Amino acid sequence: MTSIAIDRVDGLSSAAAIKGPCRVATTANIALYAEQTIDGVAVVTGNRVLVKNQTAPSENGIWICDTGQWRRSKDFSRTNDVVKGTQVAVTDGTVSGGFVYALLTNNPINVGASSLSFGISAGAQIAVDAANAAAASAIAAAASAASILPLVYVTKTGSYTALTTDNNAWHRYTAVATVSLTAAATLGISWHYKVSADGGDVTIDPAGLELINGTPALVVPNGYSTMIVCTGTTFYSDGLISNISLANAALGELVTGLTISNNAGSSTTRIDIAVGSARSGSSFVSSAGAMTKRLDAPFAGGSGNGGLATGVVAANSTYFVYALRKDSDLSFDAVLSTSETIGGVPTTLLTGYTIVKCIGVILTDGSSLIRQFIMNPRDEYSFVTPIREVANTTITTTSALLAITVPNGVRVKANLRFMFSSASATSSALFSDPAQGTLIAGGNDSGGNVGTVQVASSLAVGSDEIWTNTSKQIRRVSGATGNMWVWNDGFIFPCGRNS
Repeated sequence: MTSIAIDRVDGLSSAAAIKGPCRVATTANIALYAEQTIDGVAVVTGNRVLVKNQTAPSENGIWICDTGQWRRSKDFSRTNDVVKGTQVAVTDGTVSGGFVYALLTNNPINVGASSLSFGISAGAQIAVDAANAAAASAIAAAASAASILPLVYVTKTGSYTALTTDNNAWHRYTAVATVSLTAAATLGISWHYKVSADGGDVTIDPAGLELINGTPALVVPNGYSTMIVCTGTTFYSDGLISNISLANAALGELVTGLTISNNAGSSTTRIDIAVGSARSGSSFVSSAGAMTKRLDAPFAGGSGNGGLATGVVAANSTYFVYALRKDSDLSFDAVLSTSETIGGVPTTLLTGYTIVKCIGVILTDGSSLIRQFIMNPRDEYSFVTPIREVANTTITTTSALLAITVPNGVRVKANLRFMFSSASATSSALFSDPAQGTLIAGGNDSGGNVGTVQVASSLAVGSDEIWTNTSKQIRRVSGATGNMWVWNDGFIFPCGRNS
């Protein structure tokens, strides 16, 4: 029978999403071998250690210290033991003692093969000794203060001295920098300050002989963030959190609101963008007010101004709408570009802006005017006036491509209606996704989506939603030579809206 001591070492329940506490957590890559000092603590045989900083992320997890080769704890060794969000408390350590860590890796997880990533579980601290109790109290007080202090976000391009007035500030450093902290006694209890390194490593340097997490300085590597809290005599941080992995794990990619429509006053040259938000990776932007952008003028920041990334408006063209975030104040804006990817959007006019995500698309007609459309839920577009793509046009038993009015450069699902006529009774026509290859129309082959003609030269009708290729084309073929009519009611261009 397994002893109580072994149960405590290996975890009380391997099925629990909250694991038994670990004594320490790593702060750097370690050798999973022999007793050693981790985060200022000498770990000995039988200690549980949260390993979270390995060069090979598949080695991360909970391990049991030994005088020789370490082994994984029994509650963190099998696929069924671990899911995204699994939490573990750390009791000791200069940096991690007193904090609860959560697994950020998406399911399914294969322990030993999956790359595991851990981050501080938001708001989770445990008081395990006087120093960490002070830190936990300070952070809790900071959270309370944050509820009444306005968050101030500023981008910094070089070194800076953090002042009392930076309480509840969030500074994003876009280059290598040193943040010098004013004396703890001056900043006072519960002063808190967030640093994000987004362009180079940032060194946090307390004043004089003061310490942060018990050490003279703290380096925030490029791509990471940390919250610094003052106790009035010293400083603590809540650990290093990856700017990208945490954002992706928490929210992923999304678009909420930000629906687009023809402007009521200038429907053929301007679009309106509703309130909402967009996220792609670590980039996020939110708009609290509706905005209008012009297709007939070069981009300029602000509602009612130009939105065109480059050039002049072209006829029968596609313009993708991209959400922008202004670097200086994080405000929302939008730009219109013929590029179907962020990487292809010209940025000459976009200095000081970050392109976040594509939020929609508009089409121009033969006169270079915006086609009238309605944007429905889940990224579905309807033309105000359905477009008749072809009328009484020959269709044969030879499969061929047919170009229709949809966005160029991307695959969309077109909402189409058809009519088919043939002198041959019981023949049908088939319209399909070009990616399916060459299909053959007819009841004994690949079927049809325009009803079978029962009387020679009569009309059969049908409708379907069909994916196009990136050249705006679908494929068509008939069981016998005849004539076709195709109407286009709109299309679905997926941008990530769930409603």
